[in-house]
Amino acid sequence: MSTPPRAEAWALLTEWTHSESLRKHALAVEAAVRGYARRYGENEEAWALVGLLHDFDYERFPTADDHPFRGCDELRRRGYPEWVMRAILSHAQYSGVPRESLLEKSLFACDEMAGFVTAAALVRPSKSVLDLEASSVIKRMKDKAFARAVSRDDLRQGAQELGLPLDVHVTNVIESLREQADALGLRGSL
Repeated sequence: MSTPPRAEAWALLTEWTHSESLRKHALAVEAAVRGYARRYGENEEAWALVGLLHDFDYERFPTADDHPFRGCDELRRRGYPEWVMRAILSHAQYSGVPRESLLEKSLFACDEMAGFVTAAALVRPSKSVLDLEASSVIKRMKDKAFARAVSRDDLRQGAQELGLPLDVHVTNVIESLREQADALGLRGSL
């Protein structure tokens, strides 16, 4: 599995994505996917790269007609390996690309969950992921008004596709985000 350098991927992300929140989302998904690569004994750099780049085109092309298709066109133009584009395409339910590999399933499972865990951390009094527990995240999932744009079905489906109980998946994502708490702005007051 040939992996382009992270610095190259970061430069592409920052060229195409100016929103700090979208950049932090990319970093959070990168951390969570890297965590799964480590758990499964896979190539951490390769998996992390996919997590970092999965939404790099979203700011320029936010519609389902364009995202992530336009980004994959750009990655292909730049010579990225086909497995990168396939994984990125598979994270969009509407792309027509089924999730088959463990990487593809991990990206889908981590995408929305990383965002949801981030939101759950930021509403805590500490504003930190360091004292966040899975039970708190799962409780927030039951509150339809909280992060209402996030599909609860997608959160559950991600864990199911990985063959994990929801609380285990949430814990895994929390642990991965804790490793990058400073970069993600999730250290809070702790």
